[in-house]
Amino acid sequence: MFELYAPAQVTGLDLWPVLVVIAFMVAVNVVNNRLAPQTHFLLWAFGSSVVLVAMGLLDGNTWTDMGLSWRYALRGLIWGAIMVGLVTLAYLVASSFKKTRQAFHDERYAQMSGGRLIFQTLVEVPFGTVLMEEIAFRAVLFSMLARRYGVIWGLVISSLLFGLWHILPSIGTHESNPALGGVAGEGRKGNVIAVALSVLTTSVAGVIFIVLRLVSGSILGPMGLHWATNGLGYFFSFFLIRIRDRAAAGIEEIVHHHDDQEPGHEGRESGLGEKPRGE
Repeated sequence: MFELYAPAQVTGLDLWPVLVVIAFMVAVNVVNNRLAPQTHFLLWAFGSSVVLVAMGLLDGNTWTDMGLSWRYALRGLIWGAIMVGLVTLAYLVASSFKKTRQAFHDERYAQMSGGRLIFQTLVEVPFGTVLMEEIAFRAVLFSMLARRYGVIWGLVISSLLFGLWHILPSIGTHESNPALGGVAGEGRKGNVIAVALSVLTTSVAGVIFIVLRLVSGSILGPMGLHWATNGLGYFFSFFLIRIRDRAAAGIEEIVHHHDDQEPGHEGRESGLGEKPRGE
């Protein structure tokens, strides 16, 4: 039904270039999540992407092998646009129900400004997170693995590595997301469960991203889905949290107003309703 655009398997290729790429990605992960200031994230992400593409080319991968050829760019854009539309629809449906709406209540975005939201969703996510991760896992690493071990093993290994990539950024997320905290629990055990769930879900997402890359022939397809799940997730969280807080504030104001209107309220507050001492 769909034509797949996959790198051809080549026999006799050495394993060490793959290990070099993995070691480089481990170093980038630690730097981005533990060492480098957050303000330098875009610089690290863009620089890492350039280095990874160079590694892929030096290993003998073509632009087409890595899903970076202009030949399939339009096809990738179409698939990416379709994915954005589907994710938007899914988020709209999920935000309409109370139980699933709670998944968007990530308190990290409660104090975020509108300007920061725009920067994060339209600049930092697509040109930082999405660009680097798609080049690393769906372009370079997948192509290198598929040329050595075939498409299936390339898909499995790169998806598992993509899941492990999310260990550091998922630590402590159960404390800021009530829905995740309700599933994972509290304390160290909750943290371990939250990290394990993150690894599992992102590994599954990695499989879907690679399938999109194979169907479209371009990493622009999975980039569209990747940006939609992350960027639109921030967008929905930002607005749903504010709707929740405004509703709570409105209810609190109504309760206070009702208390003020109760008979004898002023007397109780001023002490006129109290029985005099000594009687």
